[in-house]
Amino acid sequence: MEAVQSGDKIFVQGCAATPNYLLEALAKYGVKAGLKDVQLIHIPTVGPAIYNEPEYEGIFRSNSLFIGANCRDAIASGRADTTPIFLSEIPLLFRRKIYKLDVALIHVSPPDAHGFCSLGVSVDCTRSAIQEAKYIIALVNKHMPRTHGDGQIHQTHIDCMVEHDMPLPEIEPITRTPEINEIARLIADNLVQDGATLQTGIGNLPDAVLHKLHNHRDLGFHSEMISDTVVTLVEKGALTNAKKNVQTGKIVSSFAMGTKKLYSFLDDNPFVSLQECDFTNNISLISQNPRVTAINTCLEIDLTGQVCSDSIGTRMYSGFGGQIDFIRGAALSLDGEGKPIIACTSMTDDGETSRIVPCLKEGAGVVTTRAHVHYIVTEYGIAFLFGKNLRQRAYELIKIAHPSQRESLEKAAFDRLKCMPSP
Repeated sequence: MEAVQSGDKIFVQGCAATPNYLLEALAKYGVKAGLKDVQLIHIPTVGPAIYNEPEYEGIFRSNSLFIGANCRDAIASGRADTTPIFLSEIPLLFRRKIYKLDVALIHVSPPDAHGFCSLGVSVDCTRSAIQEAKYIIALVNKHMPRTHGDGQIHQTHIDCMVEHDMPLPEIEPITRTPEINEIARLIADNLVQDGATLQTGIGNLPDAVLHKLHNHRDLGFHSEMISDTVVTLVEKGALTNAKKNVQTGKIVSSFAMGTKKLYSFLDDNPFVSLQECDFTNNISLISQNPRVTAINTCLEIDLTGQVCSDSIGTRMYSGFGGQIDFIRGAALSLDGEGKPIIACTSMTDDGETSRIVPCLKEGAGVVTTRAHVHYIVTEYGIAFLFGKNLRQRAYELIKIAHPSQRESLEKAAFDRLKCMPSP
């Protein structure tokens, strides 16, 4: 860690490849060396994120390009930052020297017979970061799967290699509620066609949709994230990638988060191509695939179709990620059969607040605009908003809101629009 100086910008590989062993060493060195104002730049990291603890204030400051659970409190308390950005554009921050990276902390597989290590389960924006960072420190771990695609780095390009073997963090599926299962059924039965190319965002709900697709045929997968459920679809014979136009015959993704089952599936498997996120999330490439079906979630939707996905009021919660990249890719699908889908339960998890609201909370961030939105799905049905005026949108959204909320939403719609919602 002696390469790290005060004021440095450090890239940290994220998701299941978070190099926690290196981060522990960095935290100790930061205190010992009296470092100041070291910025850690990353997408979601998995682990304790000790650099965000109050005792490290002034030494480290985290900058999330998509917020993970271990950063929310620090951001809300003003000890950490977040930068709104599309996942597809993060590599531009490094290549255009908007963020001049001094050090990259990465997590790789051991070198093969030719001296190449693999970035394993997190290629995403890591590839551009290691191309631009002045100094690369790699955690070398025999448990890191060797993945195919963009994630190779030769050992001679790494400045310091630290061997430490430990299993990758596993993300177990969350118990699915009846509401989530019903949303998944509605999407699977009505919106996903055989031969469709799928994208699923982060969360339990998109993953639940994949569970309902075992009887579909010739599905393809082109997404920023791959989970255990994709492996099951392959085992069931539903996901073949045979109909895809971009990397035909291959699963295309940017990073992977799941259990040992997923990591074992990825290891040295040419059926899966892990690419940089400016490739996976490139709208012009996404749109070339057949029947692109993008399934993403949100926190709140107003009656005109504005979708908030990154904050709860003024409290920052997540980020833009790839939602807009794939919403646009699906909408612009060259075969005209793409389906951009936003799915959510009609009520919040505590059952007290409607997710379909007259107006977004003060400070809420619009991720998917009312012009981007096409399909909204709750457990009460499917609303198709594309081409609908505001009066018609309110009508469609009220129909899929929780029954206990419909009367108040109708009154609020009249107050806002000065006319009754109608088809």
